[in-house]
Amino acid sequence: MAGFLGRLRSALSVRTVARQVFSLQAAIVVLLVVAAVVALVLQSRADSQREARNRSLAVAETFANAPGIEEALAGPDPTAVLQPRAEEARKASGVDFLVAMTTDGIRLTHPDPAQIGKPYIGTIGPAAAGGTVRETVTGTLGPSTRAVVPVTDAEGKVIALVSAGVTLDAVSGVVDHQLPLLFGAAAAALAVATFGTALVGRRLRRQTRGLGPAEMTRMYEHHDAVLHAVREGVLILDGDGRLVLANDEARRLLGLSPDAEGRLVRELGLAPDIAGLLASGRSATDEVHLTGDRLLAVNQRPTDPDGGPSGCVATLRDTTELQTVTGRADVAQERLKLLFDAGLEIGTSLDVERTSQELADFAVPRFADFVTVDLADPVLRGEEPSGSGTAMRRVAFRGVRDDTPLHPPGKLIRFVPSTPQGLGFGSGETVLEADMTAFAGWQAQDPARARRLVEAGVHSMIAGPLRARGVILGVVTFWRSRTEPFEHDDVTLAEQLGARAAVTIDNARRFTREHTLAVALQRSLLPRALPEQNALDVAHRYLPAHAGSGGVGGDWFDVIPLPGARVALVVGDVVGHGLHAAATMGRLRTAVHNFSSLDLAPDELLWHLDELVTRIDQDESGDGPPVTGATCLYALYDPGTQMCAMARAGHFEPVVVRPDGSAAFAAVPGGPPLGLSGLPFETAEIRLPEGSGLVLYTDGLVEDRTRDIDEGLELLRRTLAHPGRTPEQTCSAVLDAMLPEQPSDDIALVVARTRALGSTRTAAWDVAPDPSAVGQVRAAVARTMAEWGLEEESFTTELILSELVTNAIRYAAEPVRVRLIRDRALICEVSDGSSTAPHLRRAATTDEGGRGLFLVAQFADRWGTRYTAEGKVIWTEQPLPAASASDGGR
Repeated sequence: MAGFLGRLRSALSVRTVARQVFSLQAAIVVLLVVAAVVALVLQSRADSQREARNRSLAVAETFANAPGIEEALAGPDPTAVLQPRAEEARKASGVDFLVAMTTDGIRLTHPDPAQIGKPYIGTIGPAAAGGTVRETVTGTLGPSTRAVVPVTDAEGKVIALVSAGVTLDAVSGVVDHQLPLLFGAAAAALAVATFGTALVGRRLRRQTRGLGPAEMTRMYEHHDAVLHAVREGVLILDGDGRLVLANDEARRLLGLSPDAEGRLVRELGLAPDIAGLLASGRSATDEVHLTGDRLLAVNQRPTDPDGGPSGCVATLRDTTELQTVTGRADVAQERLKLLFDAGLEIGTSLDVERTSQELADFAVPRFADFVTVDLADPVLRGEEPSGSGTAMRRVAFRGVRDDTPLHPPGKLIRFVPSTPQGLGFGSGETVLEADMTAFAGWQAQDPARARRLVEAGVHSMIAGPLRARGVILGVVTFWRSRTEPFEHDDVTLAEQLGARAAVTIDNARRFTREHTLAVALQRSLLPRALPEQNALDVAHRYLPAHAGSGGVGGDWFDVIPLPGARVALVVGDVVGHGLHAAATMGRLRTAVHNFSSLDLAPDELLWHLDELVTRIDQDESGDGPPVTGATCLYALYDPGTQMCAMARAGHFEPVVVRPDGSAAFAAVPGGPPLGLSGLPFETAEIRLPEGSGLVLYTDGLVEDRTRDIDEGLELLRRTLAHPGRTPEQTCSAVLDAMLPEQPSDDIALVVARTRALGSTRTAAWDVAPDPSAVGQVRAAVARTMAEWGLEEESFTTELILSELVTNAIRYAAEPVRVRLIRDRALICEVSDGSSTAPHLRRAATTDEGGRGLFLVAQFADRWGTRYTAEGKVIWTEQPLPAASASDGGR
């Protein structure tokens, strides 16, 4: 029964009543809105249908009696006359359709011309008899309210019918314009009801302090029981400092007499400090006061800040027994916080020296007055200590002052094995010197410096090894001069600090080793020097990413001389960082070299490279990240024609700088990154006048977190738009303008300035398809060689060309053409219209032929075949004398 009454009182509480009032108001508003909507819809529908019937009848009768209707119906083509009139009348009157029809219901007009000539859907009998029809029928335009009236001649005879109507969709849309106003009014009513209920509820809660009658009664019924049962003393004082109430625990702790209530606090015989605190009425939090043989923690708060009566309430807690335990807990808590903070502040970067300095900076002055960190030299190189000797290099120092005899950072120190540092590095033990003034052996390293150190006030130290994964990397030494000497309890904390720092230092060491290996690998895979060639003046820059931003990546570049004095420029990028990216870059660079030796077109070379990447991914699936994401740009420049053919796979477009200094991105069709397969690559050919610049780069140059990629590309273009710069000057200007402080990705930049083969270094002849033309070619070659001052090489050149021309005339198709190029080598080219490649074979002694290519291969330094759109070119290269070779480049 009591439980039921309690639930009933709770249901009738102030807050519940407020909610019920609000719910009732909301329900009333909703019901009113629903009723209004229903009434509005019904009224609107009735009015709309009445209006629709009247309008359709009026429009139909008006059109039926309009002048000219009878003449139009008697004409040869009534539809041609009546259709435009009907549409004009329909639009002017606002009806949905206006149809003229014959007496048997065949439509002469209709809003949809496709319905003309078809039977009318609806009742027309009464209208054909001279009456009027009003009905709702579903026709070609949907359900509609319509009227049908007759068209009569002068004698009153029905000669046609006219129907006009309005669809029900148009009728039902009228109410939609009034609903927003109705719903807006309902929302406003709900808002007013909510606001009013909130105000009333807030006022009730403020007046009753959020309590209902039952709660207030229960609070007063249990007041004395709760007040006297708590294990803390409670005192309530009025504004004059008189004791109003004291519970049993307060009487026991303070030794109050039974008549203490109603008396001034200062008259109760309390200790002066606690009596002064209670009489002052000021706020206090856990203030400890001595009363007799007890330590009491006092908390005091005024009672009037929230509008209550003046005075204060104080609580008393006996902390005598907990004082010792609390002190120990505070020390443990401080040490735990120190270790927690160490985990946050030590090891913020993968740098050995910076991590060591972070350890020193963290421990001063929280744990020590001076801190030194000494590491073995191999650790700084990313290697593991050899384990022999105690030589260490000081890499970090921090102290409350700098004028101490301690060795500065950078000093290589060979510690005596018996010193704390030598013992810690050799055996892995932490050594405590609680009293350095006793000189118990720690001074053996340098006695004179040890005396100066003690004279400077340093009195104790802890030397602990930096051990990680079973390897001792160095020693950290904590020194104190102004604070209490180190104790045995401090050794554990020193070891924990050293252990945490050692792990981060070892991580930094491992990262340094991997980064060094990756840089060394990539440097070994990138070209160390550019090859000699005369087609381009080339300058380049390669900058690996900052170690803290991921380390070395997979960017590469290349300059590849090709037959015919041509040169290929390559820039590529493998997504990712580290050894895998560098190794993958080396494989792709080698593949580009091999494919370029086949004299493939740029798009075909990228296709082969894409196939190779796909096979690499398939072979290495599950063993590492895929290569997909590698990009490449391949450009092939021919100084003879000054044409540059380029294709790209997911790479940025190169920039072309004209001799006048204007710069623009080359319109090279973009292909997918390597390894996706399926989509073809396209080659773009651009003519580059002599002195033009061609700039190839990787994304690390233009991508930056502080700017958009389009901004980076435009900045690059503006930086390059400058005439008269050499490639070296251009590289420097680009890096000065665009290089971030700490590159997050590798940067590869290649700047080339084009040259052209002048007429004095090339000669070409068309060859007739006649064996006698071989002699003419030899004579022309002899004259050209004499002009070039190469008479000694003339015989070999004539022999090579005669064999190649003879084979072209005999086995290939027209046109046959011969070209000589004097570059760093003497290049002979014989082109024809056949795509069949010649084969080198060794002829038998009885064979009459088959020795031509064998002789060519013997006399030429190199030879080969490349294919063109018109056929093929067989080329040979012969070495030139040093003077001629050096002159051939200019």
